[in-house]
Amino acid sequence: MTASVLKFPLLLAFTEFWPLDRHISKNHPSISVKPSLSLKTPRFPRQVKARTTPMEAEQSGTAVNTSSNASMKLLFVEMGVGYDQHGQDITAAAMRACRDAISSNSIPAFRRGSIPGVTFGQMKLQIKLGVPHSLQQSLDIERVKSVFPYGEIVKFEVVDGGMICSSGVYVEEMGDKNDDCYIVNAAVYVGY
Repeated sequence: MTASVLKFPLLLAFTEFWPLDRHISKNHPSISVKPSLSLKTPRFPRQVKARTTPMEAEQSGTAVNTSSNASMKLLFVEMGVGYDQHGQDITAAAMRACRDAISSNSIPAFRRGSIPGVTFGQMKLQIKLGVPHSLQQSLDIERVKSVFPYGEIVKFEVVDGGMICSSGVYVEEMGDKNDDCYIVNAAVYVGY
């Protein structure tokens, strides 16, 4: 039998506690920073009053009003971000943001009947995209909607958000018109 060898050195930690009233000279050779143990309660300059959110309304048993003709019981929210570094296509960035939002999730509850009285066909989606204002008119909403394989999209909202920044490189062969990179944020609300 061979002996095992540690590939990483063992680290030993020594802790020294400094009393709050002890002051060490700033010029002392072994001290580079003045130690401080202060446990104070944070103070807020003003009280913040929270308003009722749609999620709180849902938790209290009331439906979320998603539009003038639809309401939805919210189950969860998926969030994503999408980029288009070459080609300056805001729709491609929005589609990537939506794919990012839904790609790490599985929703078996709708297929398996885990929600009493709710069928797979009753899944509803609300899509909210943060898109730079100057690019909102060139967004192809129907192409973005095609990202979602199932669920009825009851609301699709585009708000000011996202970003235009430099990708740091202009590559004409990739369809670049300039070095702009488009960034879109997505929130996908899932319910029934």
